[in-house]
Amino acid sequence: MPGKNPRLNPLESRKQLLIAESELNRAQLVGDVAALTADVRTFTDRAKSFGSIVSSAATLVAGLAAFRRGQPVAPDATSSWLQTLSKGAGLVSSLWLAFRSRGRDQKSQ
Repeated sequence: MPGKNPRLNPLESRKQLLIAESELNRAQLVGDVAALTADVRTFTDRAKSFGSIVSSAATLVAGLAAFRRGQPVAPDATSSWLQTLSKGAGLVSSLWLAFRSRGRDQKSQ
């Protein structure tokens, strides 16, 4: 428009600044979500590897317990710490496998 001052009025300049700030905040939010997603993936990968180590250790303990089971035990003898540990490891292993398979079934649906 001829005769009008080409400068922006204060409200229009404030509006443009707020729009620019909003775009910067959106870009930062996208970056933060990407970093959080990467952290969650790293955590789940570590949890899976830890779970496989625990499962392998439980299998080893169960194997040792099965090997010891073949030896005769006196009827009045109390259970050793290894037997208690192997029973606990067997229980943990069976629970771990049950929950892990249930989680995989839910992901596939």
